[in-house]
Amino acid sequence: MIAIIDYDAGNLRSVEKALAFIGEESSITRDRAQILAADKVILPGVGSFGDAMEHLKRYGLDEVIREVVKRQIPLLGICLGLQLLFERSEESPGVEGLGILKGEILHIPEKEGLKIPHMGWNSLNIRDGAGLFQGIAQNAYVYFVHSYYLKAGDERIVAATTHYSTEIHASVEDGMVFACQFHPEKSGDVGLRILKNFAAIGGGRK
Repeated sequence: MIAIIDYDAGNLRSVEKALAFIGEESSITRDRAQILAADKVILPGVGSFGDAMEHLKRYGLDEVIREVVKRQIPLLGICLGLQLLFERSEESPGVEGLGILKGEILHIPEKEGLKIPHMGWNSLNIRDGAGLFQGIAQNAYVYFVHSYYLKAGDERIVAATTHYSTEIHASVEDGMVFACQFHPEKSGDVGLRILKNFAAIGGGRK
């Protein structure tokens, strides 16, 4: 069972449908016991960083997510879910992120000829051996919708990058914590393979 964390963010149903398509059972929930009993956990989302952190704290989900990480239950952040795993975002000055990973979320720099938000397909530069990208070709295209991007504090956790006005850390992996700035559930066969790879990852409950 894969738990999809419900914190009043958008896009939860799209993730649920993509998981069903690849034969994975999932549940949209904010129940602590159900989340901690899951084989895998996904933190999806679209919306603003500050509102999302407020909702996570309101439901006590910030501490549940930290417990998921402590127990080494595989966790996948998607889009806003990736951003929330880090320390801060220029979108919401003064708001602390979950701080599970080191780094900050910055506004995509303005550049002539490029629209912000960045909405569309971009190719990935994939690091050798990245777990989420097993069986996926270098320069595969995935779908992005965002105005802010990750600059990881430790580039060793960066699993894939893309370029849109600047270098964007598009995916990270650190132990059992995985995250994508792009939307695998909207990225066709490549995205479905990423979700399959995540579903196949083993974890533990220490």
